[in-house]
Amino acid sequence: MSTPTRTVFRGSSGELVGKLEMPSDAPTAWALFAHCFTCGKDNSAAGRISRALASRGVAVLRFDFTGLGESDGDFAATGFSSNVEDLVCAANYLRDQFSAPAVLIGHSLGGAAVLAAAPQIPEVRGVVTIGAPADPFHVVGMLGDVTPVVESGEATVSIGGRPFRVRRQFLDDIAMQPQRERISTLDAALLVMHAPTDQIVSVDNARIIFDLARHPKSFVALDGADHLLSDRADAEYAANVLAAWASKYATAPTTTAEPIVDDLAEGAVRVAESGPGRLTQQISARRHRLTADEPRPVGDDAGPTPYDLLLAALGACTSMTVRMYADRKQWPLERIVVDSRHFRIHAKDCAECETATGMVDRIERDITLIGPLDADQRAKLLDIADRCPVHRTLRSEVSIHTAEAPRQRLT
Repeated sequence: MSTPTRTVFRGSSGELVGKLEMPSDAPTAWALFAHCFTCGKDNSAAGRISRALASRGVAVLRFDFTGLGESDGDFAATGFSSNVEDLVCAANYLRDQFSAPAVLIGHSLGGAAVLAAAPQIPEVRGVVTIGAPADPFHVVGMLGDVTPVVESGEATVSIGGRPFRVRRQFLDDIAMQPQRERISTLDAALLVMHAPTDQIVSVDNARIIFDLARHPKSFVALDGADHLLSDRADAEYAANVLAAWASKYATAPTTTAEPIVDDLAEGAVRVAESGPGRLTQQISARRHRLTADEPRPVGDDAGPTPYDLLLAALGACTSMTVRMYADRKQWPLERIVVDSRHFRIHAKDCAECETATGMVDRIERDITLIGPLDADQRAKLLDIADRCPVHRTLRSEVSIHTAEAPRQRLT
Protein backbone atom coordinates (compact mmCIF):
# COMPACT_ATOMS: atom_id res chain seq x y z
CA MET A 1 0.00 0.00 0.00
CA SER A 2 1.47 3.34 -1.07
CA THR A 3 1.54 6.73 0.63
CA PRO A 4 -1.70 8.68 0.08
CA THR A 5 -1.60 10.95 -2.95
CA ARG A 6 -2.59 14.59 -2.53
CA THR A 7 -5.24 15.55 -5.06
CA VAL A 8 -7.07 18.75 -5.95
CA PHE A 9 -10.43 19.06 -7.69
CA ARG A 10 -13.26 21.52 -8.15
CA GLY A 11 -15.91 21.59 -5.41
CA SER A 12 -19.15 23.48 -4.88
CA SER A 13 -17.35 26.83 -4.51
CA GLY A 14 -13.61 26.48 -5.07
CA GLU A 15 -10.88 23.91 -5.07
CA LEU A 16 -11.09 20.97 -2.68
CA VAL A 17 -8.01 19.14 -1.44
CA GLY A 18 -8.11 15.43 -0.79
CA LYS A 19 -6.01 12.33 -0.31
CA LEU A 20 -6.20 9.22 -2.46
CA GLU A 21 -5.51 6.05 -0.53
CA MET A 22 -4.46 3.48 -3.15
CA PRO A 23 -4.05 -0.30 -2.83
CA SER A 24 -0.76 -1.89 -3.86
CA ASP A 25 -2.35 -3.43 -6.97
CA ALA A 26 -4.94 -2.06 -9.38
CA PRO A 27 -8.08 -1.08 -7.42
CA THR A 28 -11.03 -3.47 -7.54
CA ALA A 29 -13.33 -0.50 -6.88
CA TRP A 30 -13.44 3.05 -5.51
CA ALA A 31 -14.94 4.54 -2.35
CA LEU A 32 -15.57 8.06 -1.10
CA PHE A 33 -15.21 9.10 2.56
CA ALA A 34 -17.01 12.08 4.15
CA HIS A 35 -15.53 13.33 7.43
CA CYS A 36 -17.37 14.44 10.55
CA PHE A 37 -18.61 18.00 11.18
CA THR A 38 -15.66 20.47 11.20
CA CYS A 39 -13.16 17.57 11.23
CA GLY A 40 -11.22 16.97 8.01
CA LYS A 41 -9.61 14.40 5.77
CA ASP A 42 -6.73 13.92 8.22
CA ASN A 43 -8.97 12.80 11.08
CA SER A 44 -7.50 9.60 12.51
CA ALA A 45 -10.66 7.54 11.95
CA ALA A 46 -10.83 8.66 8.32
CA GLY A 47 -7.23 7.64 7.76
CA ARG A 48 -7.54 4.24 9.41
CA ILE A 49 -10.74 3.33 7.60
CA SER A 50 -9.30 4.45 4.27
CA ARG A 51 -6.15 2.40 4.80
CA ALA A 52 -8.15 -0.69 5.79
CA LEU A 53 -10.18 -0.48 2.59
CA ALA A 54 -7.04 0.06 0.52
CA SER A 55 -5.50 -3.05 2.07
CA ARG A 56 -8.46 -4.97 0.64
CA GLY A 57 -8.06 -3.53 -2.83
CA VAL A 58 -10.48 -0.58 -2.63
CA ALA A 59 -9.13 2.89 -3.45
CA VAL A 60 -10.52 5.65 -1.20
CA LEU A 61 -10.76 9.40 -1.69
CA ARG A 62 -11.10 11.48 1.49
CA PHE A 63 -11.14 15.26 1.27
CA ASP A 64 -11.70 18.46 3.20
CA PHE A 65 -15.14 20.00 2.71
CA THR A 66 -15.32 23.62 1.55
CA GLY A 67 -13.82 26.02 4.09
CA LEU A 68 -12.07 23.31 6.12
CA GLY A 69 -8.50 22.01 6.18
CA GLU A 70 -6.67 22.72 2.95
CA SER A 71 -9.78 23.31 0.85
CA ASP A 72 -10.82 26.71 -0.48
CA GLY A 73 -13.85 28.64 0.65
CA ASP A 74 -15.39 30.33 3.65
CA PHE A 75 -16.80 27.91 6.24
CA ALA A 76 -19.38 30.51 7.25
CA ALA A 77 -20.80 30.42 3.71
CA THR A 78 -21.20 26.64 3.70
CA GLY A 79 -23.99 24.38 4.84
CA PHE A 80 -25.25 20.82 4.69
CA SER A 81 -26.32 21.29 1.06
CA SER A 82 -22.85 22.48 0.06
CA ASN A 83 -21.35 19.40 1.74
CA VAL A 84 -23.62 17.21 -0.36
CA GLU A 85 -22.61 19.16 -3.47
CA ASP A 86 -18.94 18.67 -2.56
CA LEU A 87 -19.51 14.92 -2.32
CA VAL A 88 -21.15 14.85 -5.75
CA CYS A 89 -18.23 16.90 -7.14
CA ALA A 90 -15.80 14.40 -5.60
CA ALA A 91 -17.71 11.51 -7.18
CA ASN A 92 -17.67 13.28 -10.53
CA TYR A 93 -13.93 13.78 -10.18
CA LEU A 94 -13.38 10.08 -9.49
CA ARG A 95 -15.64 9.14 -12.39
CA ASP A 96 -13.80 11.46 -14.79
CA GLN A 97 -10.28 10.60 -13.69
CA PHE A 98 -10.50 7.02 -12.43
CA SER A 99 -13.81 5.26 -11.76
CA ALA A 100 -17.04 6.25 -10.01
CA PRO A 101 -17.31 5.33 -6.32
CA ALA A 102 -19.21 2.12 -5.52
CA VAL A 103 -19.28 2.81 -1.77
CA LEU A 104 -19.92 6.02 0.19
CA ILE A 105 -18.74 6.23 3.81
CA GLY A 106 -19.73 9.04 6.15
CA HIS A 107 -18.74 9.79 9.76
CA SER A 108 -21.16 11.77 11.95
CA LEU A 109 -22.66 14.60 9.84
CA GLY A 110 -20.68 13.14 6.95
CA GLY A 111 -22.89 10.06 7.35
CA ALA A 112 -25.98 12.20 6.88
CA ALA A 113 -24.31 13.79 3.85
CA VAL A 114 -23.58 10.48 2.10
CA LEU A 115 -27.19 9.41 2.61
CA ALA A 116 -28.25 12.63 0.88
CA ALA A 117 -25.67 12.39 -1.89
CA ALA A 118 -26.21 8.71 -2.79
CA PRO A 119 -29.20 9.28 -5.11
CA GLN A 120 -27.07 11.70 -7.16
CA ILE A 121 -24.29 9.13 -7.71
CA PRO A 122 -25.89 6.29 -9.72
CA GLU A 123 -22.93 3.91 -9.41
CA VAL A 124 -23.17 3.67 -5.62
CA ARG A 125 -23.96 0.14 -4.40
CA GLY A 126 -23.23 0.52 -0.69
CA VAL A 127 -23.53 3.30 1.90
CA VAL A 128 -21.93 3.27 5.36
CA THR A 129 -22.78 5.62 8.22
CA ILE A 130 -20.67 5.88 11.38
CA GLY A 131 -22.18 7.70 14.36
CA ALA A 132 -24.51 9.57 12.00
CA PRO A 133 -27.53 11.64 13.07
CA ALA A 134 -30.88 10.58 11.62
CA ASP A 135 -31.65 14.27 11.06
CA PRO A 136 -28.84 16.69 10.06
CA PHE A 137 -30.47 19.33 12.29
CA HIS A 138 -29.06 17.35 15.22
CA VAL A 139 -25.75 19.16 14.66
CA VAL A 140 -27.30 22.43 15.85
CA GLY A 141 -27.11 21.03 19.37
CA MET A 142 -23.32 21.07 19.03
CA LEU A 143 -23.34 24.82 18.43
CA GLY A 144 -24.59 25.78 21.90
CA ASP A 145 -26.66 28.94 22.08
CA VAL A 146 -27.47 29.92 18.47
CA THR A 147 -29.53 32.98 19.48
CA PRO A 148 -26.77 35.40 18.32
CA VAL A 149 -26.71 33.65 14.94
CA VAL A 150 -30.48 33.94 14.55
CA GLU A 151 -30.64 37.56 15.71
CA SER A 152 -27.62 39.00 13.91
CA GLY A 153 -27.46 36.64 10.94
CA GLU A 154 -23.90 35.54 11.71
CA ALA A 155 -21.89 34.83 14.85
CA THR A 156 -18.89 32.91 16.15
CA VAL A 157 -19.61 29.61 17.89
CA SER A 158 -17.30 27.13 19.59
CA ILE A 159 -17.20 23.61 18.17
CA GLY A 160 -14.84 21.19 19.84
CA GLY A 161 -13.02 24.10 21.45
CA ARG A 162 -12.41 25.83 18.10
CA PRO A 163 -14.15 29.03 16.92
CA PHE A 164 -16.21 28.93 13.72
CA ARG A 165 -18.33 31.58 12.04
CA VAL A 166 -21.87 30.35 11.39
CA ARG A 167 -24.62 32.13 9.45
CA ARG A 168 -28.37 31.90 9.79
CA GLN A 169 -28.51 30.37 6.30
CA PHE A 170 -26.72 27.33 7.75
CA LEU A 171 -29.50 26.83 10.29
CA ASP A 172 -32.21 27.36 7.67
CA ASP A 173 -30.58 24.96 5.23
CA ILE A 174 -30.06 22.16 7.71
CA ALA A 175 -33.63 22.48 9.02
CA MET A 176 -35.12 21.91 5.56
CA GLN A 177 -33.42 18.61 4.68
CA PRO A 178 -35.87 15.77 3.77
CA GLN A 179 -33.60 13.18 5.38
CA ARG A 180 -36.25 10.63 6.36
CA GLU A 181 -37.47 10.42 2.79
CA ARG A 182 -33.90 9.99 1.55
CA ILE A 183 -33.22 7.14 3.96
CA SER A 184 -36.48 5.34 3.22
CA THR A 185 -35.88 5.48 -0.54
CA LEU A 186 -32.15 4.70 -0.49
CA ASP A 187 -31.42 2.39 -3.41
CA ALA A 188 -28.23 0.84 -2.04
CA ALA A 189 -27.12 -1.57 0.66
CA LEU A 190 -26.70 0.17 4.02
CA LEU A 191 -24.36 -0.46 6.94
CA VAL A 192 -25.13 1.52 10.11
CA MET A 193 -22.27 1.64 12.65
CA HIS A 194 -22.78 3.36 15.98
CA ALA A 195 -21.41 3.29 19.52
CA PRO A 196 -24.13 2.51 22.10
CA THR A 197 -22.46 4.96 24.51
CA ASP A 198 -21.99 7.78 21.98
CA GLN A 199 -22.39 11.03 23.95
CA ILE A 200 -22.50 13.32 20.91
CA VAL A 201 -25.01 11.52 18.67
CA SER A 202 -27.07 9.03 20.65
CA VAL A 203 -27.51 5.49 19.38
CA ASP A 204 -31.25 6.20 18.98
CA ASN A 205 -30.28 7.90 15.72
CA ALA A 206 -28.88 4.62 14.43
CA ARG A 207 -32.17 2.87 15.25
CA ILE A 208 -34.15 5.48 13.32
CA ILE A 209 -31.86 5.21 10.28
CA PHE A 210 -31.96 1.43 10.37
CA ASP A 211 -35.73 1.23 10.78
CA LEU A 212 -36.37 3.69 7.93
CA ALA A 213 -34.03 2.02 5.45
CA ARG A 214 -34.96 -0.83 3.15
CA HIS A 215 -33.10 -4.11 2.93
CA PRO A 216 -30.32 -5.03 2.48
CA LYS A 217 -29.22 -3.28 5.68
CA SER A 218 -26.94 -4.16 8.59
CA PHE A 219 -26.14 -2.72 12.01
CA VAL A 220 -22.84 -3.01 13.90
CA ALA A 221 -22.47 -1.78 17.47
CA LEU A 222 -19.12 -0.12 18.15
CA ASP A 223 -19.17 -1.18 21.78
CA GLY A 224 -17.15 1.07 24.06
CA ALA A 225 -16.14 3.56 21.36
CA ASP A 226 -16.60 7.31 21.58
CA HIS A 227 -18.12 9.45 18.84
CA LEU A 228 -14.83 10.26 17.11
CA LEU A 229 -13.43 6.72 17.40
CA SER A 230 -10.44 8.36 19.05
CA ASP A 231 -9.17 5.07 20.49
CA ARG A 232 -7.01 3.36 17.89
CA ALA A 233 -8.41 -0.09 18.65
CA ASP A 234 -12.00 1.13 18.16
CA ALA A 235 -11.15 2.84 14.87
CA GLU A 236 -9.34 -0.22 13.55
CA TYR A 237 -12.18 -2.53 14.56
CA ALA A 238 -14.67 -0.30 12.74
CA ALA A 239 -12.34 -0.13 9.74
CA ASN A 240 -11.90 -3.90 9.51
CA VAL A 241 -15.61 -4.67 9.85
CA LEU A 242 -16.48 -1.96 7.35
CA ALA A 243 -13.90 -3.20 4.86
CA ALA A 244 -15.20 -6.77 5.10
CA TRP A 245 -18.79 -5.61 4.57
CA ALA A 246 -17.84 -3.31 1.70
CA SER A 247 -16.04 -6.09 -0.16
CA LYS A 248 -19.44 -7.46 -1.21
CA TYR A 249 -20.49 -4.17 -2.78
CA ALA A 250 -17.18 -2.62 -3.83
CA THR A 251 -16.46 -5.10 -6.59
CA ALA A 252 -16.06 -4.04 -10.19
CA PRO A 253 -18.48 -5.76 -12.61
CA THR A 254 -17.04 -8.76 -14.37
CA THR A 255 -17.88 -10.34 -17.69
CA THR A 256 -19.00 -13.92 -18.08
CA ALA A 257 -16.75 -14.67 -21.03
CA GLU A 258 -13.31 -16.13 -20.40
CA PRO A 259 -10.39 -14.16 -21.86
CA ILE A 260 -8.48 -15.89 -24.63
CA VAL A 261 -4.90 -15.43 -23.41
CA ASP A 262 -3.35 -18.88 -23.47
CA ASP A 263 -1.42 -18.26 -26.68
CA LEU A 264 -1.14 -14.48 -26.60
CA ALA A 265 2.18 -13.41 -28.09
CA GLU A 266 4.55 -11.32 -26.01
CA GLY A 267 3.66 -7.63 -26.30
CA ALA A 268 0.38 -8.30 -28.09
CA VAL A 269 -2.99 -6.91 -27.03
CA ARG A 270 -6.01 -9.11 -27.68
CA VAL A 271 -9.62 -7.97 -28.18
CA ALA A 272 -12.38 -10.59 -28.15
CA GLU A 273 -16.16 -10.44 -28.05
CA SER A 274 -17.26 -11.04 -24.47
CA GLY A 275 -21.05 -10.73 -24.47
CA PRO A 276 -23.75 -10.46 -23.46
CA GLY A 277 -23.79 -7.16 -25.33
CA ARG A 278 -23.67 -7.35 -29.12
CA LEU A 279 -20.64 -5.04 -29.32
CA THR A 280 -19.05 -5.62 -25.90
CA GLN A 281 -15.36 -6.51 -26.15
CA GLN A 282 -12.88 -7.84 -23.64
CA ILE A 283 -9.32 -6.55 -23.95
CA SER A 284 -6.34 -8.55 -22.65
CA ALA A 285 -3.00 -6.79 -22.24
CA ARG A 286 -0.51 -8.89 -20.27
CA ARG A 287 -2.34 -9.62 -16.97
CA HIS A 288 -4.72 -6.66 -17.32
CA ARG A 289 -8.35 -6.82 -18.42
CA LEU A 290 -10.41 -3.98 -19.86
CA THR A 291 -13.85 -3.76 -21.45
CA ALA A 292 -14.83 -1.77 -24.54
CA ASP A 293 -18.27 -1.04 -25.97
CA GLU A 294 -20.31 1.60 -27.74
CA PRO A 295 -22.84 3.91 -26.04
CA ARG A 296 -26.53 3.13 -26.14
CA PRO A 297 -28.54 2.64 -28.32
CA VAL A 298 -25.83 1.21 -30.59
CA GLY A 299 -24.14 -0.78 -27.79
CA ASP A 300 -24.67 -1.42 -24.10
CA ASP A 301 -22.19 1.17 -22.78
CA ALA A 302 -20.38 -1.56 -20.82
CA GLY A 303 -17.03 0.17 -21.27
CA PRO A 304 -15.16 2.94 -23.09
CA THR A 305 -15.46 3.24 -26.86
CA PRO A 306 -12.46 2.47 -29.11
CA TYR A 307 -11.81 6.18 -29.48
CA ASP A 308 -12.06 6.61 -25.70
CA LEU A 309 -9.31 4.02 -25.37
CA LEU A 310 -7.26 5.80 -28.02
CA LEU A 311 -7.55 9.05 -26.07
CA ALA A 312 -6.73 7.16 -22.87
CA ALA A 313 -3.55 5.83 -24.50
CA LEU A 314 -2.53 9.30 -25.59
CA GLY A 315 -3.39 10.83 -22.20
CA ALA A 316 -1.54 8.13 -20.23
CA CYS A 317 1.54 8.39 -22.44
CA THR A 318 1.47 12.18 -22.19
CA SER A 319 1.23 12.14 -18.40
CA MET A 320 3.98 9.52 -18.02
CA THR A 321 6.33 11.38 -20.37
CA VAL A 322 5.83 14.71 -18.61
CA ARG A 323 6.23 13.09 -15.20
CA MET A 324 9.51 11.38 -16.10
CA TYR A 325 10.93 14.62 -17.49
CA ALA A 326 9.86 16.68 -14.47
CA ASP A 327 11.29 14.10 -12.06
CA ARG A 328 14.55 14.01 -13.97
CA LYS A 329 14.77 17.80 -13.74
CA GLN A 330 13.62 17.71 -10.07
CA TRP A 331 10.91 20.25 -10.83
CA PRO A 332 8.04 20.72 -8.31
CA LEU A 333 5.34 19.08 -10.43
CA GLU A 334 2.78 17.67 -7.97
CA ARG A 335 0.22 16.22 -10.37
CA ILE A 336 -0.73 16.04 -14.03
CA VAL A 337 -4.24 15.86 -15.49
CA VAL A 338 -4.75 15.29 -19.22
CA ASP A 339 -8.19 15.86 -20.79
CA SER A 340 -8.56 14.77 -24.43
CA ARG A 341 -11.40 14.94 -26.96
CA HIS A 342 -11.66 13.49 -30.47
CA PHE A 343 -13.87 14.78 -33.27
CA ARG A 344 -13.88 15.39 -37.01
CA ILE A 345 -13.53 18.80 -38.65
CA HIS A 346 -13.43 20.11 -42.20
CA ALA A 347 -9.89 20.19 -43.59
CA LYS A 348 -10.35 23.80 -44.66
CA ASP A 349 -10.83 24.74 -41.00
CA CYS A 350 -7.48 23.21 -39.97
CA ALA A 351 -4.68 25.72 -40.44
CA GLU A 352 -1.85 23.27 -39.67
CA CYS A 353 -3.18 20.33 -41.72
CA GLU A 354 -1.63 19.30 -45.05
CA THR A 355 -4.94 17.88 -46.27
CA ALA A 356 -6.93 20.57 -48.05
CA THR A 357 -10.28 18.89 -48.70
CA GLY A 358 -12.72 16.59 -46.93
CA MET A 359 -12.66 15.82 -43.22
CA VAL A 360 -9.73 15.30 -40.85
CA ASP A 361 -9.50 13.87 -37.36
CA ARG A 362 -8.75 16.32 -34.58
CA ILE A 363 -7.69 15.64 -31.00
CA GLU A 364 -7.75 18.45 -28.48
CA ARG A 365 -5.59 17.79 -25.43
CA ASP A 366 -5.75 20.04 -22.36
CA ILE A 367 -2.99 19.49 -19.81
CA THR A 368 -3.26 20.71 -16.22
CA LEU A 369 0.07 21.02 -14.42
CA ILE A 370 -0.40 21.25 -10.65
CA GLY A 371 2.47 22.56 -8.56
CA PRO A 372 4.60 25.69 -7.98
CA LEU A 373 6.18 25.68 -11.44
CA ASP A 374 7.45 28.85 -13.09
CA ALA A 375 6.39 29.96 -16.58
CA ASP A 376 9.47 28.52 -18.31
CA GLN A 377 9.03 25.13 -16.65
CA ARG A 378 5.37 24.98 -17.65
CA ALA A 379 6.19 25.88 -21.25
CA LYS A 380 8.90 23.22 -21.43
CA LEU A 381 6.62 20.52 -20.00
CA LEU A 382 3.95 21.34 -22.58
CA ASP A 383 6.61 21.01 -25.27
CA ILE A 384 7.70 17.65 -23.82
CA ALA A 385 4.07 16.47 -23.96
CA ASP A 386 4.22 16.60 -27.75
CA ARG A 387 7.16 14.18 -27.67
CA CYS A 388 5.38 11.29 -25.97
CA PRO A 389 5.67 8.06 -28.02
CA VAL A 390 1.94 7.65 -28.63
CA HIS A 391 1.72 11.27 -29.81
CA ARG A 392 4.53 10.60 -32.26
CA THR A 393 2.87 7.40 -33.46
CA LEU A 394 -0.39 9.21 -34.13
CA ARG A 395 1.42 11.93 -36.07
CA SER A 396 3.64 9.59 -38.10
CA GLU A 397 2.98 7.26 -41.00
CA VAL A 398 1.79 3.92 -39.60
CA SER A 399 1.75 0.64 -41.50
CA ILE A 400 -0.89 -1.85 -40.33
CA HIS A 401 -0.72 -5.39 -41.73
CA THR A 402 -3.89 -7.48 -41.41
CA ALA A 403 -4.07 -11.27 -41.74
CA GLU A 404 -6.44 -14.00 -40.57
CA ALA A 405 -5.22 -15.74 -37.42
CA PRO A 406 -4.77 -19.55 -37.45
CA ARG A 407 -8.09 -21.18 -36.57
CA GLN A 408 -6.70 -23.20 -33.67
CA ARG A 409 -5.93 -19.97 -31.80
CA LEU A 410 -9.62 -19.08 -31.57
CA THR A 411 -11.09 -22.41 -30.56
